[in-house]
Amino acid sequence: MMINEQIRDREVRLVGENGEQLGIMSARDAYLKAQEAGLDLVKIAPRAKPPVCKIIDYGKFKYEQSRKEKEARKKQKIVDIKEVRMSPNIDKNDLNTKAGAARKFLSKGDKVKVTLRFRGREMAHMASSRVILDDFAEKLSDIAVIEKAPKIEGRSITMVLAEKRNK
Repeated sequence: MMINEQIRDREVRLVGENGEQLGIMSARDAYLKAQEAGLDLVKIAPRAKPPVCKIIDYGKFKYEQSRKEKEARKKQKIVDIKEVRMSPNIDKNDLNTKAGAARKFLSKGDKVKVTLRFRGREMAHMASSRVILDDFAEKLSDIAVIEKAPKIEGRSITMVLAEKRNK
C-alpha cells in the first residue's frame, strides 16, 4: 500500500476520514488535507481511474486488516485425509469395523482414503478384489460419495471417499 509521499499520481479521488467524498484533486492537495487532519493519506484503490485515496490513521488501518485476516483464518476448515487399510482376504465383520471407522472420520468432515494392499500371490487376483472396495463404498453410500474412483497404484488399489454435501 502506498501512503503519504509515496503517492505520485497527478489526480486522486479523495475520501474523507468519515467516508464522505471530497472530490478529485491533485495528490499534493490531498496529502496536505491529510496532514491538516493529523492523519495519513492511503491509496485504497490503485487501479481505479483516478486512483482512490482515503484519509485515515494508517497504523489503525493495518491493525484492522490483520484482525480481519486472523478472523478469516480461524473460520477456515482444514480437511484431513484419514486412511483405512485393508487386505484382499478381509472378512465381513472386519469390513464392517473398517466401515464404522470410516463413517466416524467422514462425520467429522475428513476425507477417507481406502487402501486395499496386496502381498505376494495376492497380486494375481487384483481385478477380482475391486469388489471389496465397491462393497465398502456401498456400505457408506448414505453419507459418502466416491471422490476418486478405485485406481491401481503399484501393490495397492486406492480410492478416496468424501462426505456428501447436502444442498
